Amino acid sequence: MNTEELDYYLQLQAQINSLVAWRLEGSVGRAMMDAIQGGHCMLGFDSTRDFWGSYIPARDEVQAGTVGSYSYVVAQHGVDYAERLADVPEDSLLKVMG
Repeated sequence: MNTEELDYYLQLQAQINSLVAWRLEGSVGRAMMDAIQGGHCMLGFDSTRDFWGSYIPARDEVQAGTVGSYSYVVAQHGVDYAERLADVPEDSLLKVMG
């Protein structure tokens, strides 16, 4: 994965962690779900509801090895990559946008 792709997924992970982006309608939510399903991102630290009211679980609420879990990202992209995502703090979106 090149640096540009990594930066993109780190920013998506920040949006996922912030919970705010789940409440937006449209392409942002789809991009986050695509990244989670592809193992490029994991679920956030906390659960929330999306724009439509659907429940989005926290990463520790899903079974290890399933989509959205830390171990699913490890299986798809390795431990080093998963650790980079796991280290994205909840407030990092403010730093990216600020």
